[in-house]
Amino acid sequence: MNGADEEAAAFCAAAVREHEFPRYAATLFAAPEQRRALLALYAFAGELARVRDHVTQPLPGEIRLQWWIDALTGEGHGGTEGHPVLAELKRATARFDLPVDDLTRIVDAWLFDLYDDPIPTEAALDAQFAGTRSQLFRLGAQVCGGKSLAVSAELIRHAGLAEGLAWMIAMLPRHASRRQLYLPGELLELNGVPTADLFAGKATPALRRVIAYLVHEARNHLAAVADGLDAAPGELHPAFLPLAGVGRQLARLERVEFDPFRAAPSSRLAILWAAWRAARDIRRLAA
Repeated sequence: MNGADEEAAAFCAAAVREHEFPRYAATLFAAPEQRRALLALYAFAGELARVRDHVTQPLPGEIRLQWWIDALTGEGHGGTEGHPVLAELKRATARFDLPVDDLTRIVDAWLFDLYDDPIPTEAALDAQFAGTRSQLFRLGAQVCGGKSLAVSAELIRHAGLAEGLAWMIAMLPRHASRRQLYLPGELLELNGVPTADLFAGKATPALRRVIAYLVHEARNHLAAVADGLDAAPGELHPAFLPLAGVGRQLARLERVEFDPFRAAPSSRLAILWAAWRAARDIRRLAA
């Protein structure tokens, strides 16, 4: 690598380590070339996930997302030179023949995050996570296993939903503070959870029932991933190791008096330990 390449690769690694530590920990168990590409993918995904944090209105966020689409499709006019994440992502795309259309679909899916429109149903939530989460697992699997090692669409779907549900629960305090609603409206209505209570940060028994149901669903998806990977080639496993810490997160949420608005995140040491265990025995992914 020349100096610019080294700086771009180091930038992506540092960004993922700071903002997406479970994903960073997972890359430690990938081969060097695959690790660099995975870090590029995860840094790219992190950039998209944080767009809302940098804008106060949807339009500037849309412009940021459109910049990524233009840059990836070659339609951009200036302003793309010297962007370390873009440089690394383009390198990974060329090295592992990643479909640009798949990358732009991830960008498109994050458009929803710029608005405060509620998600009405579980099916709509599944579709959102298919775009922002499952698609990323699909690309990671191609990096680790190439096109010759096929991964079932169902396995990819389960992975995206397990990670997405865990993320949604962890993000509940931030989403509530900005009156943003990812919890499906049909579940809130069925369990009698007023949005006013949710936005006020009240961990009511009704809300706990909703979270308990979602935790149960996440566990089922995680178990399905572990079962599917147990029969899959080991080369694919690093692409799914970001899920290693999800089981620990879910275990904390299963406690009787848990408060989803005050749940402490896992320590980095605990995340590394979970990733190491799952790397040695992929069945522990759901432990």
